Amino acid sequence: MQEWKDLLGLRVIRRVAGLINQRWNLGVGFADNEGNLLNTPETDRYATRRPVCDLVKSCPAGRARCDCTARDMLAHQLKTGSAGATRFVCHAGLSEIYMRVQIEGADNGLILVGGMLAQSDLEAQRAEVLRRCADLDIPRHELERAVMDSSVLSEEAFTYLRDLLELLVREMLVYSEEVARRERRLDRLARELQERASYGAIIGKSPVMRELYRLLDKVADTDSTVLITGENGTGKELVARAIHFHSARRERPFVVQNCSAFNDNLLDSELFGHTRGAFTGANANKKGLFEVADGGTFFLDEIGDMSPALQVKLLRVLQEGTFIPVGSTQTQHVDVRLIAATHRDLRAMVDSGSFREDLFYRVNVINVHLPALRDRREDIPLLTEHFIEKHSRAARKPRLSAGCMARLLDYPWPGNVRELENEIERLLVLRGEDAEISEEFLSPRIRYDVYPEGGSGGGSSESRESALSLPQAIERIERAMILDHLKRARWNKSRAAETLGISRRNLIRKVQDYGLDRRARSR
Repeated sequence: MQEWKDLLGLRVIRRVAGLINQRWNLGVGFADNEGNLLNTPETDRYATRRPVCDLVKSCPAGRARCDCTARDMLAHQLKTGSAGATRFVCHAGLSEIYMRVQIEGADNGLILVGGMLAQSDLEAQRAEVLRRCADLDIPRHELERAVMDSSVLSEEAFTYLRDLLELLVREMLVYSEEVARRERRLDRLARELQERASYGAIIGKSPVMRELYRLLDKVADTDSTVLITGENGTGKELVARAIHFHSARRERPFVVQNCSAFNDNLLDSELFGHTRGAFTGANANKKGLFEVADGGTFFLDEIGDMSPALQVKLLRVLQEGTFIPVGSTQTQHVDVRLIAATHRDLRAMVDSGSFREDLFYRVNVINVHLPALRDRREDIPLLTEHFIEKHSRAARKPRLSAGCMARLLDYPWPGNVRELENEIERLLVLRGEDAEISEEFLSPRIRYDVYPEGGSGGGSSESRESALSLPQAIERIERAMILDHLKRARWNKSRAAETLGISRRNLIRKVQDYGLDRRARSR
């Protein structure tokens, strides 16, 4: 709930309150969400002298009645359900205008203007005020004089006053939304900073992930070279960032370069820089990324794609901390911690002669292996919840149905966490306004996955394709599709046959062949 003390300082309130006071000799009042009138130095600046109100409040019984006015307004608003500025008659018979203030679903209270009379049927209203206040300990002649001195408004003025109150409330909402937006941004920045100081950006509580966290605790606060291995999509850069932001170099640069993004010549220039005229198009000196990362951490992704010539230059940086930019003769000195990553088997590449053995030992000082997602399936619900929170813009976050989650848990995820995130983002787009995401929105490769878990465990497309013969694969696809359509049709075979595009008789035969009869499955 927005604090009144923050709202009362708004320039628009000062200006509108000044206009109301100047034109009708009225003040602006405020009440909290329980109907208690606010009496603070901030609210006093918007008050003004109201003859009848001041006189009524001068006696204890009258003050007690005035203190209930805002609560009576709240009860009136709940009864009538009015959303805008509303006209109200107080206990003394005076006209009031109030408007309820609700910010981000929370009830802040009321903003009100009161103590006036309507121009229409003025004498009857004055008589009514005298009648209602007759039992108060107020001299009659003073009360009559106060009634005559009260502000009198035309119907046009009442309409204008309602518009002004509604303008005030709209401006309060705009201000509160801007404050909330800034607070959300600060919260996001605080979370990002917290993630830099923890492993909050890495999601997982499985035993293999807890073992990874223990290893990272030991590795982070050193300057040793780290080799991160694992399949594509397992989060190697995320782990490299976690190591950097836990190290003594956390305030220094963290630089990232993928070795497969450039050809040999361009990668040489990117890593080590070049001088003007070193090659065609080199119109100025350029710093290399090693120089940019000086004092910090350099994450070199897909180091297995580096050419033998660049491997020699990288080895020199690791051994001596020096390199020579392209086209230069001057040696550069840098202090950089290297974190390398690859999805390849570098040991096998060393044996085949495509990766230098001395560089392998320099890079592989500490090996951090990231598990494939299929090896930590118990983390899939956590990851799913995280990605829904990350990608969903709805106030109420959707949830996955039990069937949808079961399919996610069964799927082997050859693309690992990256593939899971893309699938969740796709589900959020396709679901529309559904509060629950059913399995029908899943990608066909997940809904109709035909490879047994043992055959998909290797993660390579070759092993998946050789796991089943073609007739076996077709049979598994057909069985999965028939079961899926039967479930969506609530086991109505005629409807399922229609959506499958086959005859009902043919469907019944296949249901019997595959043992998909619901009664047989329930026994």
